Amino acid sequence: MSTAQLSQNAVEARTRGFARVLGPFFFIVSVVTAARAPHMRELLDEFTAGQLWSWIMGTFLLLGGIAVVAFHQYWSSVAACIVSIVGWLLILRSLFLLAFPEQFATAANHIVGSVDTWRAAYFLVAGLGLYLAYVGWRREPGEE
Repeated sequence: MSTAQLSQNAVEARTRGFARVLGPFFFIVSVVTAARAPHMRELLDEFTAGQLWSWIMGTFLLLGGIAVVAFHQYWSSVAACIVSIVGWLLILRSLFLLAFPEQFATAANHIVGSVDTWRAAYFLVAGLGLYLAYVGWRREPGEE
């Protein structure tokens, strides 16, 4: 096996590892969020009541985003691109939460008001989650 093939196999393995985690997470959270739509206003009100939750979520999202970016900067397949983009989006969202919590709350209140739009977005994310779960958990030829 050549170095290039080994390197490509390592990239695919890393992408599959991230897809195994992110895929089911995105699917489950998106479907549950869409199903619990009537409760989202109450959850958002509690989340935005103070800055503590924005700070806590921002720091954990930043940690997760940096981890994805640090360990997965690959753009060789659709799944690899999705994983890498997710890492960068997590970093951006976390910076927004940490630096501008009031603006985040305003944007979130606007989005929660348009239920059909964000519900469609969550179903799109659920579809991406299913795709990533498939990529992460499917059997490759030659696997036991």
